[in-house]
Amino acid sequence: MHMADALLSPSVGAAFWAGTLAAIGYSANKLKDRMDDQVVPLMGVLGAFIFAAQMINFTIPGTGSSGHIGGAMILAVLLGPSAAFLVMASVLMVQAFFFADGGLLALGANIWNLGFFPCFLAYPLLYRPIAGSSGSSLRVFAAALVSVVVGLQLGSLFVVLQTILSGRSELPLGPFLMVMQPIHLAIGIVEGFVTAGVINYVGHARPEVLQRNAAAATPDRGAAVKKIAFIFLALAIATGGALSWFASTHPDGLEWSLEKVLGTAQLSDREQGISPALKEIQEKTAILPDYGFRQSGDGGEGEQAGAAWPAVDAGTSAAGIIGAFIVLAITVIIGLGIRMMRRRRSQRDSPL
Repeated sequence: MHMADALLSPSVGAAFWAGTLAAIGYSANKLKDRMDDQVVPLMGVLGAFIFAAQMINFTIPGTGSSGHIGGAMILAVLLGPSAAFLVMASVLMVQAFFFADGGLLALGANIWNLGFFPCFLAYPLLYRPIAGSSGSSLRVFAAALVSVVVGLQLGSLFVVLQTILSGRSELPLGPFLMVMQPIHLAIGIVEGFVTAGVINYVGHARPEVLQRNAAAATPDRGAAVKKIAFIFLALAIATGGALSWFASTHPDGLEWSLEKVLGTAQLSDREQGISPALKEIQEKTAILPDYGFRQSGDGGEGEQAGAAWPAVDAGTSAAGIIGAFIVLAITVIIGLGIRMMRRRRSQRDSPL
């Protein structure tokens, strides 16, 4: 559900950039007031894991489409909504700038659609009440399934609304909704199962990790966080380095929806305005565009090789591992920066 710049007008893109920056500021401010120091490394490795996991598209049977997990609900449950939103923003920024996945004008909208709804609406209003505090695997499963589906439905709905508000008349509201919502319902159900599996595993293996209140910041919890962090880092490397070869070759839910409505998986880029300038910037910052090495020549052989499945490719592996570590580094830097600001505030407010 990574939108390209062609889907948005500059005004709509700027509006959602503004909303996303406000949400980032709000999240950072919330974490300044109260953030467990042990959360910082977990933010980094979970961000790396979600980056790698998003590289694996799974086929939606009978549709010719595919999807990948968003991961925001996993982050919200393990980190809390504010930290989760910052991690999702980091993942999507790395994808856009270093791998040309999603446009730069559309980046604010992509963060909003994939991060805001799961972290700040579906998690507190649906997941927490349904899951409760009993730790029941069945309740966690139900909570994960419902919250992920609702969060993804809201995100896909906003993709349609953002496109309509941008004046893309070739994408009429009714037909676009009729293909976007059902395909993302199917994707959400799969992600709900994955989310429940991850949360139940952590809850049974290291229940201390799910305790985020101040009293839980103990040496025992610190040891549990380190072990879980190591496991997720190993999963990120394995997923990005090798499992990414097995990603579905079918178009994702958004591309599939565009093709159903328009007959093509993408709209033509605007030739004037800010979009061409942003595209030029992205071409310079993308070290591994489309999660692979840059192709020389006309790309004929590369296209034939890309049609094979599994797509065993060194460029894909490099993108998965490098991207995971970039996300890890950026997320840890953000976490350390927030922790430093919190400590400075404490020192300033403490009596002499």
